[in-house]
Amino acid sequence: MPFEFKSLEIKDVILVTPRVFGDERGFFMESYQKSSFQENGIKDEFVQDNHSKSIKGVLRGLHYQKAPKAQAKLVRCSKGKIFDVAVDIRKESPTFGKWVGEILSEDNKNMLYIPAGFAHGFVVLSDEAELLYKASNEYSPENDRGIRWNDPDINVNWGIDLTNPTISEKDSKQPFLKDISKEDLF
Repeated sequence: MPFEFKSLEIKDVILVTPRVFGDERGFFMESYQKSSFQENGIKDEFVQDNHSKSIKGVLRGLHYQKAPKAQAKLVRCSKGKIFDVAVDIRKESPTFGKWVGEILSEDNKNMLYIPAGFAHGFVVLSDEAELLYKASNEYSPENDRGIRWNDPDINVNWGIDLTNPTISEKDSKQPFLKDISKEDLF
């Protein structure tokens, strides 16, 4: 099998480790194979690919899209190193408001599957980083939502000193989870 699938502490978030074939010329790996993913519980149909580049200390998130345009994501860091986070925002979930995070890097080549019903964010740990990620719905501005990156009730441990992270104006004004209307959650 070209992948190893490991459920994290919030079992619906899955760390995907690809099989990498490397030699003196470089490496080859499959980054997605629909049949393998479906056999391991990831049944989303990915319809949009995104690519972002950020510099050290940039924090993006916590982002999500509400229904009916909710997005599952498959995130991979193709250059550099990030700490990637998923926050459960499913109202009836026993892990509502909890988070999990993983280091994704060009070296480990791991991917993080984040199902719909989770907010997503990351912080760049290397001088720069590039992310490639698949989404199960196209971007929908009217359904675009977010949660403040430093929400004290969620209390994400970003793993680095974030007294002054580089964030967008939009992300700096996101609400705390407790202030989000129930209609904007899952």
